[in-house]
Parts: sequence; structure tokens; C-alpha cells
Amino acid sequence: MQECVGSRAAIVSGLATARKYYWVKEWGAVSARQHKVRTELGRAAVKIFAANERMNQMLIERLDPRAWKAKPPGKVRGIAAIFTHMHNVRTKWIRLNAPLLKVPRQLNRARCTPRQARAALAESGARCGEMLAEALGGGERGVKNFRRDGWGRAWPVGVEMLCYMISHEAHHRGQVCMLAHQLGFPLPIEVTSGIWNWEKVWKACGAPDRVS
Repeated sequence: MQECVGSRAAIVSGLATARKYYWVKEWGAVSARQHKVRTELGRAAVKIFAANERMNQMLIERLDPRAWKAKPPGKVRGIAAIFTHMHNVRTKWIRLNAPLLKVPRQLNRARCTPRQARAALAESGARCGEMLAEALGGGERGVKNFRRDGWGRAWPVGVEMLCYMISHEAHHRGQVCMLAHQLGFPLPIEVTSGIWNWEKVWKACGAPDRVS
């Protein structure tokens, strides 16, 4: 009888050890898959935001210089003010969410030139790419939440962060295209159509013609 009890205890102990082993093994596999997914998402986010920035550069490159400071009717931002706003908002995102990254200097919309705007946007675009890589790629620089503004509630980092950033800039690109047309300086069709040709834009960024 004592031998039977001892055997039963050994079996129970063995089953518990086996369950623990397989749980650890399975959890390790799940963790590895999650890390791979996050790493791939981080890389994709960097490529997508680089394409987004390339679209901004395309608009400024081909914009008639007379449109830059032209005043639109009503109390709305002009084109120069829109691009400086886009850059300055990026600097806020970086300051609020990635304090270990160098925050680019803000632009003055009253004095900013197209050349200065292009250089500043290129710099802030690169910093935003680093921030996205850290946030969505599982980096170790402490990008754990996304705050779109000082008054805004913090979101856990995720694909929503990238979607918000892209949506903000796409909204303002639409404004620029509309204002340029209304002011009598419409952008060439190869630009307004070209910003939708993501494969070509990715190649212009030095990336493959697809995200994966």
C-alpha cells in the first residue's frame, strides 16, 4: 500500500513537471512570435512614415513659390503655416513620447522658407521614424505610451499611434492641394496623382516596393 501511494505521488509530481515544462516551452514560443511581430511592425511603421514624409517633400518641391506665402481668403492657415505646423506638431510628439530622442528645433511660420521647411520636415520625419521603431518594434528607450498633445489622454503604443500620425499629415496635405488650387497655383497632376503611387514613393525612399 505504501509503495502504491509513493508511485501515485511520483506520477502526480511527474505530470506537474511536464505541464510546467510544456507551458514554459509554449509561452516561450508565443513570446518569440510576439517579438517577431512587433519587430516586423516596427520596421513597417518606419517605412510607412518615410513614405508619408516623401509625399510632403513632393508637394513642397513642386509648389509654385508664389503660393508659399499667398494669403487665402478667410481666417485659415496659409500653405507655409500648414507645413510649419506639421513639423512643430512632430516635435511635440517627440518631446512628449520619446524624451531620450533629440527634439528638433521648431519653425517660425512667419519667416520659414520652403527650403527650411523641407530640411526641418526631413529631420523631424527621421526622429518620428526612430520613435515609431522604438514604440512598435519593442525598443528599450521607454516609448510606452503615445500622447498626441499635452491635454490628451495617453494611449498604449500600438498601430493606432501610426494611424493617428499619418491621418494628421494626410489631412494637411489635402488642405495644401486644395489651397494651391484655390490660390491659382494648382500642383501638377503628376504630383497630386504621384502621392497615391505608394510603390513609387517607397522606391524613392530607398525601400522595397512593398511593406513586408
